[in-house]
Amino acid sequence: MSYSVLVVDDEESIRSSLKGILEDEGYRVSLALDGEDALALLQKEIPDLVLLDIWMPRLDGLETLEKIKELYSEIPVVMISGHGTIETAVKSTRLGAYDFIEKPLSLEKVLVTVHNAIRLSRLKIENESLRGLIEERFELVGDSEPACLLREQIRIVAPTGASILISGETGTGKESVALNVHRLSPRKEKPFIVLNCAAIPEELLESELFGHEKGALPGANSQRKGKLDFADGGTLFLEEIGEMPINIQKKLKKVMEEHKFERMGGSKSFDVNVRMITSTTRPLEDLIKAGTFTEELYYLLNVVPFDIPSLKERREDVPALIDHFLEIFCRRETREQKQLDQEAVKVMQSYDWPGNIRELKNIMERLVIMTPGKVIGIEQLPDMILDGSHLRAERRVEGQPMESNSIRGAREEFEREFIIRKLEEFNWNLNLTAEAIELERTSLQRKIKTYGIDILK
Repeated sequence: MSYSVLVVDDEESIRSSLKGILEDEGYRVSLALDGEDALALLQKEIPDLVLLDIWMPRLDGLETLEKIKELYSEIPVVMISGHGTIETAVKSTRLGAYDFIEKPLSLEKVLVTVHNAIRLSRLKIENESLRGLIEERFELVGDSEPACLLREQIRIVAPTGASILISGETGTGKESVALNVHRLSPRKEKPFIVLNCAAIPEELLESELFGHEKGALPGANSQRKGKLDFADGGTLFLEEIGEMPINIQKKLKKVMEEHKFERMGGSKSFDVNVRMITSTTRPLEDLIKAGTFTEELYYLLNVVPFDIPSLKERREDVPALIDHFLEIFCRRETREQKQLDQEAVKVMQSYDWPGNIRELKNIMERLVIMTPGKVIGIEQLPDMILDGSHLRAERRVEGQPMESNSIRGAREEFEREFIIRKLEEFNWNLNLTAEAIELERTSLQRKIKTYGIDILK
């Protein structure tokens, strides 16, 4: 990618020299004679970096810097001057300049400074983008009573330092809860570190958590820090804590009690200050009875218990979650905004969602990618959703039995029913019905013929 640089200097020789060396390095360069000229150019195109002289006629560099930061705060600005003083450099920095270079210019220093300034700026933009993705991913969506109670519980507990044990089925959003606690806590500017105890072999889990000294493990040729090191000052989220081997549980208990730990193969103690949040899909009380979980650690971790409801227990949140994921995936895949028609939403809402929010998220991503039109109807829903929908069972009770024992046959019956209802809704007008369900009129006619629908109304 070719980055752009705006050079602002009233000396023609400086402008010419900087343009030459920067273009030789692949930068696109534009030139301005003074501050007013620069501000006019910025209205037309925003560069990746500004090189700005301080002493210029009309509008000097410091005034120009102040206006640039007011109007275009994201642009990095490097100040250059042949009459630089410490006071001027300090003032430039306070006004938001990335760096200050004195004349006569060292071409090597200019290139290094330009490269580093643009790189830092891009990293900030990427960081903000990633932060936005995280916010989207971990937003707690829904206005059901369980969702509202969960948000209130998070609001109350987050500002404290209490340890939290989160229980719930797979896919209910336990990591989302943990991250929201961290984001609302005094530790929000510190690290949020995740370790899944079920995803790492027992022989490596201790090293991942505590780190190790050189020679502590086969192939350990140097010292290695663990998750406790990286989480210091922040939050450590241990997923599936019930899968942690009991010998490591005892060491974690010591960390909780003494706020110290030793790396594998070492004897030196390290102080650590972390908030501990853990999660489990298995009742830890049962593991305690079975002798595979330490009761003392359980009480240390379970200061505040969170029990996350399944999606089946908060069905009224399904429409809001559908809209939430549609917005995310349409934007991510650069697709036009899609929506589910009301019949499809009802079917989705009546499904039991054994995979919970994670399953709903994955299905919404698939529907965004695979559905060509703006409206996603019942005919686009996966077989498992149609097959598992309670609406079908309700229709059987209401005297409209599903004759087919196959998924394909059930889908066809469902589609026939859907088309009839839409035809009735639009007074059997084929054009209006076809437009509403996003089918060509000829395709609708074929389906009407295939399903033997009588349109002589």
